[in-house]
Amino acid sequence: MKVEGRDRLPKRGAFILAANHRSFLDSIFIPMVVHRRVTFVAKAEYFDDAKTAWFFRGCGQIPIRRGGGSASERALESATDVLQAGGVFGIYPEGTRTRDGKLHRGHTGVARLALKNDVPVVPIGLVGTDDVQPVDRRMPRLFQRVTVRFGEPIAPERYSDRPHDHLVLRELTDEIMYEIGELSGYEYVDTYATKQAEDIPTDVARIAAYSDVSVAAGD
Repeated sequence: MKVEGRDRLPKRGAFILAANHRSFLDSIFIPMVVHRRVTFVAKAEYFDDAKTAWFFRGCGQIPIRRGGGSASERALESATDVLQAGGVFGIYPEGTRTRDGKLHRGHTGVARLALKNDVPVVPIGLVGTDDVQPVDRRMPRLFQRVTVRFGEPIAPERYSDRPHDHLVLRELTDEIMYEIGELSGYEYVDTYATKQAEDIPTDVARIAAYSDVSVAAGD
């Protein structure tokens, strides 16, 4: 493993680690190179088996049951508890592992967390973790090269007067994703990552024609 920029990590206080997500092992590689405990959320099913539950708890992961209610809201609540206690929380803004090798659009949960708790976000570029264990492979490959690059902390203070503004959340999230892209070097596509790496449809806004405006104004 090669680590770059570790001196950029805050020595004390709460902060968020935001990384691109390429492999199941990402949540193991990051805690290996950070000198403080890093907490992630993970599927509760991983904790149902006593033979594996100890491993995930040892890696700093806490269980989230996806069924029944909003799993994302419960994850944010758990993250808030960690940050309020002065801890370090790890998050993947893409929401899932990339299936096409590209860096995808980030969900705004990372910005909501940063603004709600007034904590900095440290972007991380992970390189080569999918060479160790691709999405469709059960067992890891040994002797592969992995690089973990830490960027400069991004402070949310300049947005603190509009913590619930969706445009602000999107702008801060896009800034974080830009830095992750610069650190990782992977191609960015402005679509959400799903298991098929498909676009998530959005409503199409109708733009008024000049003639419509002229009629409405009485010209």
